[in-house]
Formats: sequence, C-alpha cells, structure tokens
Amino acid sequence: MFRVSFVSAIRPLATPGFSAAARNPQMSTFRLYSSLRPNALFSLKRSPLSPSSFSRQSRTFITDAKPIVYRPTQAESWKRFGITAATVAGTIVGVNAFLNRETRDALSPAERSYLHESFQYTGGGLAITALAARAMFKNGFAFRIMSANPWVVLGVSLVGSIGTMMGAMYTPPENTVLKHAFWLGFNACQAATLSPLFFLSPAILSRAALYTCGVVGSLSYVGATAKNDKYLYMGGPLLAGVTVVALSSLAPMALPLGLRGLAITEAISLYGGLAVFSGFVLYDTQKILHNARLAEQGRIPRDTLKESIGLELDMINIFIRLVQILASRQNQRK
Repeated sequence: MFRVSFVSAIRPLATPGFSAAARNPQMSTFRLYSSLRPNALFSLKRSPLSPSSFSRQSRTFITDAKPIVYRPTQAESWKRFGITAATVAGTIVGVNAFLNRETRDALSPAERSYLHESFQYTGGGLAITALAARAMFKNGFAFRIMSANPWVVLGVSLVGSIGTMMGAMYTPPENTVLKHAFWLGFNACQAATLSPLFFLSPAILSRAALYTCGVVGSLSYVGATAKNDKYLYMGGPLLAGVTVVALSSLAPMALPLGLRGLAITEAISLYGGLAVFSGFVLYDTQKILHNARLAEQGRIPRDTLKESIGLELDMINIFIRLVQILASRQNQRK
C-alpha cells in the first residue's frame, strides 16, 4: 500500500517509484541548482586572482570613506521580534480556529508516545541533514555538485534518496542497526541535495526556517487535536496535487514555453507546492495517530522511524519553496 513518500496503512494511492520521485525534494531543488550554478562559476572567473581583476583594480579609486550601514537599535530589534512572534502565534490560533472547530478528546498515552517519538525522529533527521549540508558546503562539496552535470546530479540524488528511503521504510523495526543505517543514508542524501542552498543569504535561510517551523507546528497541532481520521480523506487529492506540482517543475526543461508559460509553471510549483505539502502535514499527523491506534491493537508493527520520513519530507519541501519565494522577492527589490 503506497503513498507519495512512504507506505500507507490506509489505502493504495500510487506506485512507490513515481510517488517517491514526485515528492522528493530533489525535484524542487533541481531548477535552483541551474540558477545558482552560473553565478558560482562567474564568481570564480572574476576572483581577485584573475588577470582581468588586476587591470580593473588598477583603475579603481580608493578612498577612506566607509559604507553607511544601518543597524537597528535594541528597541527596534525587540519590536521586530515581538511582531514576528505575534504573527506566528496569530497564525497558529487562526489556523486552529479555521481548520479545527471540532476537537477530539485528549490523546491516549499510546498515541502521545507514538506521536512524540515520530517527531523526535523528524527533528533528529532534520538536524543531521542541516549539519551535514553545512559541512559539505564548507569543504567544497556543494560547489563540486553545482559544477557537475545537473542531470547527472538529479539522477544520482534521486536514486540515492529513494533507495535509502525505501530501505529505511521496509526494513523491519527489529533490525535496528540496518534500519538506522538506511535512515542515516537518507539524511545524508538530503544533505547533499540541500548543501548548495548555503550559497544564498543566511538571512533568507533563517527566515525560511522560522516560517517553516511556524507552518508545520501550527498544522501539526491542528492535526493532532482534530477528530480521529478527519483529514485522512485528503490522501487522494494531495497525490493529484503533488503530481501537478512535479510536472510543472519539469515542464520548463522538456517543453518550449514562453515567458508567460514559465511564470505560470513557476507559480504552480512554488505556491501550489507550498499548499500541497502543508496539506500533507495535516494528513501525516493524522496518519501517525491512526497507525498508533493500530499498533496498540497489534495490527501493525510499531515503527515511528518510518512515520517520521513523511514529516521530514514535508518540512524540507516547504522550506525549499519558502527559500525560493524569499530569494525571488529579494531579487525583485534589487
């Protein structure tokens, strides 16, 4: 029984190969590689060690004037922090009021334990991915990825990510060592794919990470406190949505589209993907609680690591799209 990125115990939705490829974050970062790759190469060609730079520097006027940099005061910084915190809190309350008008009873101990362990694996996997991506960026591995053939990088990353993900999902929970080895390999593949993002401004990455935590936190709370199986019906529509998003991401590479067509496909990939993967957070949270009840009854094995992979992919896809949206807005202001 398959769903877009992991096995579903509820109903069949798609074949594993296409589903994993459609939801895999490598699909959404592929175009980001192609846009960053020429800039990185251009910066090396224009490095201070090149002959052309010496001739250009010889004609440069050097003055003692220092650039004027505006630094916000402590009061302004606290004001911005307060506005951001109020916005996140207001979003959580608003989403809860809009999507969760009918709440359920308190979680049972088995459901609470299963949900907590799943989110612990999710947080641990994201931490490993972030640290490994930063290390790969520091040692130059990210630049070597961007300098290589993008299609080769896409194929290798997809094969590695899907293979390790399937291994982590299908390995029995009793085989702890092998299962965690596949899980670490999956996070390493995600880190290799996301490492070129560190070429972007740290302010963009930190804002995108903050927004991602707010979105996922609020939607997870809604899914955890909603009535049982309230959002499980969304599996089929979400599969259709992620298929459209994947095709819109690949369309500019395969079809001769004009400027208007490129703008439409980019909007579908960014904003449509943001909506689809936000819906997956609701679906995955309720699916975890559903599987917790089944595991308590002994109908399925208890496997919180497998449940965490879906949430991790949701957060990575939301993060990537928020980074692209913030980066595009910053470029428009220049």
